Formats: sequence, structure tokens, C-alpha cells
Amino acid sequence: HLEAIRIIVGIIGNVISFFLFTSPFTTFLKIIKQKSVGEFKVDPYVATLLNCAMWSFYGMPFVHPDSVLVVTINGCGFVIELIYIAIFLTYSSNAKRRRILIALLVEVIFFAVVVFVTLHFLHTTKGRSMIIGILCIVFNIIMYASPLTIMKMVIKTESVKYMPFTLSLANFCNGIVWLIYALIKFDPYILVPNGLGSISGLVQLILYATYYKTTNWDEDDEIQKSEVQLLDV
Repeated sequence: HLEAIRIIVGIIGNVISFFLFTSPFTTFLKIIKQKSVGEFKVDPYVATLLNCAMWSFYGMPFVHPDSVLVVTINGCGFVIELIYIAIFLTYSSNAKRRRILIALLVEVIFFAVVVFVTLHFLHTTKGRSMIIGILCIVFNIIMYASPLTIMKMVIKTESVKYMPFTLSLANFCNGIVWLIYALIKFDPYILVPNGLGSISGLVQLILYATYYKTTNWDEDDEIQKSEVQLLDV
């Protein structure tokens, strides 16, 4: 039965997505230990926060019925991303902190406007699914494209030190599983971004394989740490 297979694939997707959300855990342990964000970028986590909020709304029964598994994982993801961003705020310089808070404020205002317009001006689940689905595609692409800043750094420095392998692998697997989920009961709004996500994850894995040997894993972070502290002063 196709529906049963779809549920199983959706559950697998939830597990892999949960791993994707928790894969930067070691990165944040390092940030806490160093008491500095160093060269780590907040961009992917801010982008993912809005992405999770949009998909949670998309999966609501009054927007797109029969999408409980979309809501469960994105609800979890939203909470996890908030924790990550809170850690970034704690260990960032004042200038970085202001930029993060401005980005979050913009996201809150945008999301509130989207919810208001959808519920007050669109009265069918088909109409709501289409508008929110298109927005979800846009923000999912932004989430998958946000590691481009890190990928650029990898190519420039010929080092994968600041691009966690687990995150790249989880991105790839996550895209593939949700791609299958979208094909079983055709959902173009889940299909398009996850197809692109699979490609993004694959490119990251290729970069990792290419620059792994040229990465100086033993490089002392104390120099970088002192530079950050000087900037904070």
C-alpha cells in the first residue's frame, strides 16, 4: 500500500532530518569550549530556523492536510535551531550579535505577515498550500544554499576544517529521502527543494573529498581566538 510506504519513508526522513539538525552538535561544543564562534558561520542556522517555521506552517491541517510528519520534524528542528542561535549569540562579538538579532527580527515580522495573509485572504487548502509551498521552496533553497559561504571558504583556504562532514552527509541523505517521499504521493513543493538539496549535499561531499588531504587538522586555534578577543575589545 502506497500510503503505508509513504509513512515509513516519512518516518525515515524524520530520523535523518533529526540527525541533520543535531549534526552540528560537536561544532557548538567547540564554540562553548573556546568561548568564541571563531570562523563558524551563523548563516545556515538562521536560514534553517525560518525554513522550519515555514514547513511547520505548511504541514498544518488547515494549510496542507495529511502532512503530520512534515510538522513533527520541522517543529523539532525549530527548537534545535533556536538553541544553536542562542549559543552563537552568547559567544559572538557585539557587532555579530546585533546582525543576528536584526536577522531574527526580520524573520519574525515576515513570518507573522505570511500567517496573517494566508489565513485571512486564502480560504481553501489548495490555495494556502500553493502560496506557502512556493515560499517553502524559496526558503528551503536558501537553507541549502547558505553553506555556499562555507563552501567558498573551503575552496579559498583548501581546508574543510569549518565544513563538518556529518552536516554535509546528512544534507545529502535528507534530500534523497524527502525526494522519495514527495514522489510517492506527488508533492511538487517538497520535491523541488529536496532535489536541489540532494545536489547541494553532493557538491559538499565532493569538496570534502577534494580538500580533505590539504586540511591542517592540527592547526592551533589560539591565534584565531586571540584575534576574536582583540576585535571584541
